[in-house]
Amino acid sequence: MSERLPVAVSDPALAMLAERLGLPCEQDAELLLARREACLVLVGDPGRFGQPLAVDFTAGRAAHRRRFGGGRGQLIARACGFTQGVTPAVVDATAGLGRDAFVLASLGARVLMMERVAAIFALLEDGLARALADAETAEIAMRMQLVHGDAARDLEARVAESGFAPQVIHLDPMFPHREKSALVKKEMRLFRTLAGDDADAPRLLEAALDVATHRVVVKRPRKAPPIEGPAPRHVIEGKTSRYDLYVHRSLKTG
Repeated sequence: MSERLPVAVSDPALAMLAERLGLPCEQDAELLLARREACLVLVGDPGRFGQPLAVDFTAGRAAHRRRFGGGRGQLIARACGFTQGVTPAVVDATAGLGRDAFVLASLGARVLMMERVAAIFALLEDGLARALADAETAEIAMRMQLVHGDAARDLEARVAESGFAPQVIHLDPMFPHREKSALVKKEMRLFRTLAGDDADAPRLLEAALDVATHRVVVKRPRKAPPIEGPAPRHVIEGKTSRYDLYVHRSLKTG
């Protein structure tokens, strides 16, 4: 699926990136990829989109969650099957800004991130490179791989190309937002403008069920219906979100 709003690259130094990802080079696009203090950012109108968007695994929210997030007791870790002696390999097929993938990697998992939106993929690529260069996050980042592609269409092929063992596939499809929800925050408004709603979520779930060897984990707003298709076998609920679990076989038995 293409971006909902055109993204361009304004800095000539990023011309090779633009060519690799099929992005135009121009100055007056509504959204621009640019360098700000050695960090790749996505810039739009501040009144509409707020501050420039970047992926940073070394500071801010990611650093706080790495230090104080609750370890394997976190909802996502429980949903993905992290228990004593079990650390599954996880495919995050809707990587977004990489926050869930980084949490899972910080708990010791190998994680393959897949992102379909070219501009978001570029931010992830830049954030991962900076995490690899930082002494506090390098070990975690080495457990993270990144591929560009649409998981609803290319999941099996991209996983096979990566040589990755997809025990658990994590999905966090974009849910149609409500005006009173947290998704109207400017950062998420910018992300949603690029990614759009995941109208192909049933196809995404089907692809994940075909590829995962052990389980598929789907993050949903707590009161939202499950994705159309087979019913989840288990549900783990939190205060604002839940995880629907589709289990092929136990992680404990291999």
